[in-house]
Amino acid sequence: MRFIDLSTPVDATGWEPEPVEHRIMSPAEGAKHMSEEMRQHFGVEFDPADLPDQELLSIDTLTLTSHTGTHVDAPSHYGSVARYGDGRPRHIDELPLEWFYGPGLVLDLTDAGPGAVDAAFLRARLDRLGRTPDPGDIVLLRTGADRLAGTPAYFTDFTGLDGSATNLLLDMGVRVIGTDAFSLDAPFRHMIDRFHRTGDRSVLWPAHFAGRSREYCQIERLSGLDALPGPCGFTVACFPVKIKGAGAGWTRAVALVP
Repeated sequence: MRFIDLSTPVDATGWEPEPVEHRIMSPAEGAKHMSEEMRQHFGVEFDPADLPDQELLSIDTLTLTSHTGTHVDAPSHYGSVARYGDGRPRHIDELPLEWFYGPGLVLDLTDAGPGAVDAAFLRARLDRLGRTPDPGDIVLLRTGADRLAGTPAYFTDFTGLDGSATNLLLDMGVRVIGTDAFSLDAPFRHMIDRFHRTGDRSVLWPAHFAGRSREYCQIERLSGLDALPGPCGFTVACFPVKIKGAGAGWTRAVALVP
């Protein structure tokens, strides 16, 4: 079995509209910190000077959103009310693990350009492959935007899905749709400019808002889809971190290739 990493790193040195803060406590600093913690919370006295090299353990503290790096969006991210079930969209810690492990199918959108593609575009790509997703397949959109990660262009120059394209995949039984772009929707400027021209609210975040009517998840900010052996023949594992009550959770997405 070969493993292919499909994740972007959480990198405090890269450009983000909401900057990542990564504070590193050295093993020596960690020794003093943990000595104080043990004394304060557990009544245990320990002198860091008794440790080899006066070092214990390093500690990393990060400040970031749950949408930084490769992550899975939960239904509760799309809105506070669902138009299915009991009306309460599920959080990331409530979703079935089975959704996040299954056969992968890559659709190549690298020639589409910034904006959004529609259902007709996806149908043409599926016809070219000679197959459609099976229920439970994890569909991955290769836009090529991951090459821009860490720069402002990563957030403005990519291809997303419109409402018809999103619903086409959901109609086929897909529960998880992934992309190597910042968002499954078109870039902000494309959506908002189109709305200002037409007054049509349906062009605003249609891929996300589809999740208000139909329960599904997105994987955003994938990377390395060009390293996959082909459009299919591999398994995707993208289990989200279990953050209680959260609308998203980070994932170390990988492909497993026999």
